[in-house]
Amino acid sequence: MNGIDDWTASARRVFFALLDDWNRQDAAAMAGRFAERGSLVGFDGSAIDGRACIQAHLTPIFAAHPTPLFVAKVREVRRMAAGQTLLLRAVAGMWPRGQDALDPRFNAVQTLVLSLCDGAYAIEMFQNTPAAFHGRPEEAEKLTAELRELGPPRAA
Repeated sequence: MNGIDDWTASARRVFFALLDDWNRQDAAAMAGRFAERGSLVGFDGSAIDGRACIQAHLTPIFAAHPTPLFVAKVREVRRMAAGQTLLLRAVAGMWPRGQDALDPRFNAVQTLVLSLCDGAYAIEMFQNTPAAFHGRPEEAEKLTAELRELGPPRAA
C-alpha cells in the first residue's frame, strides 16, 4: 500500500483496535492508543484528558460493568496537515453482552483525531456522541438498521 491507502488503513486500524480494546474491557490497551496528552469524551459527556487519566477512568467502569460490545462503520477518513493529522468519522452501535440484538439507545456518532507520533498514529481526541436524532425518528431507525446489518461483534 502507499499514499491514500496507507493513512486511511492506519486510521481504520487504530479505530477498530480501540473498539476491540473496549470490547475486551482492556483499559490499559485502550489508553495506550492515545497520545500522552490525548483526550476522550465519553457517551455521557465525561471529558478525560491524558493517557493515565483515561486508563484510570476506564478501569473501574470495566471492573463494575459488563459493558456492551461495539460494532461500527467508518463513514470518512480525512487527511489534514500534510498527513500529520487524520480525522475519522464513524457510526457505532452496541450489543449488550450475551444478547442477540443491538440496543439502539447506545447508537453513537464517533469522531477520532489522530496525529503522527514517532512514525505511528496516536489518538489525540476520541468523541462518542449519542445518535439521538431528536425529532427525526426515521434517521434513528435507519442508523439502527444499518448497524444491525453488521451483525453481533465477535466474541471479546
